[in-house]
Amino acid sequence: MTDRYAAAGVNITAGNEAVARYREIAARGRDPRILDGIGGFGGCFDFRGYRDPVLVASTDGVGTKVLVAAALHRYDTVGQDLVNHCVNDILCVNAQPLFFLDYYAVGRLDPDVAAQVVGGVAKACKENGAALLGGETAEMPGVYAETHFDIAGTIVGAVERDKLADPSTVIAGDAIIALPANGLHTNGYSLARSVLQPERWRERMIGSEQTIGDALLAVHPSYLRYVRAVQDAGVIIKAMAHITGGGLIENMPRILPEHLAARFDRSAWSVPAIAALIARSAGLSVEEAHRTLNMGVGFCIVVSAADKNAALAAARGALSEHPVTDASGATASVVGEVEPRHACGPAVIIA
Repeated sequence: MTDRYAAAGVNITAGNEAVARYREIAARGRDPRILDGIGGFGGCFDFRGYRDPVLVASTDGVGTKVLVAAALHRYDTVGQDLVNHCVNDILCVNAQPLFFLDYYAVGRLDPDVAAQVVGGVAKACKENGAALLGGETAEMPGVYAETHFDIAGTIVGAVERDKLADPSTVIAGDAIIALPANGLHTNGYSLARSVLQPERWRERMIGSEQTIGDALLAVHPSYLRYVRAVQDAGVIIKAMAHITGGGLIENMPRILPEHLAARFDRSAWSVPAIAALIARSAGLSVEEAHRTLNMGVGFCIVVSAADKNAALAAARGALSEHPVTDASGATASVVGEVEPRHACGPAVIIA
């Protein structure tokens, strides 16, 4: 029966070898909060240390960035992208990551490739203080092409109820501070692949040391340490937005009361070379570019005008000590302000 299954395209032996590799990866930085780890029917996590906890969960993937990774045979970054993306999502409500579970699906399972992908997941989990509690590997010939794969995951975090971010406290005059992006992060890749053909991916971009391929695979950063640095400086962050699919135009309204709008000054931050290249190559208008791509803004925090300088100094200090990889020296900036929204006006103005 096993031979018949293998003939149908599912290699149980390769699956067992992949799980063995995962065990090795997990053992390198085993989290003491894991009571029962990878390989069982479920992972058990020792949850403690909170007075009145609210659990926060999010599930996501990295989109068609996996096709770039597969084409360039570079598999160690997309797992990091996945974890960091999910960390940033729950950070928007001020949650601290607790544990993560990944789902890796392929057309044909290669244990070496699987280990690289899941190794990236484990690396980012460790960097963010999250336990890699378990996951699933699925070999599905016919659903995926032989060399293609997908990676998705679920994160669970926690926050004290009285520490939840509260966007209802945002008022006109509050400052918007941006934390820098280093590229596309995990969205916009379908557009990128349509305007930048694979044969160009080894070209160096004008004004950059990166190749197009390097820039496309730049690891989506986690903004956790920078947000915590601002809070450790005594600043109350009223609201936070992770700038992913939909860009500034679609993501900022999610954290604003309906009677308020966010006005951004485009001259206040720098745009990564890869984002500028794609916007130019696709002929995007300003509005299209800021709805499709992050255009250099990876994460936004909203603070009172009185706290603006302290927040900016703390964020810049953390970024100086721990720069965002491949962000070419970009730092935090005050990029806009909250203002009253006109009855028929947009929620986001980019000028």
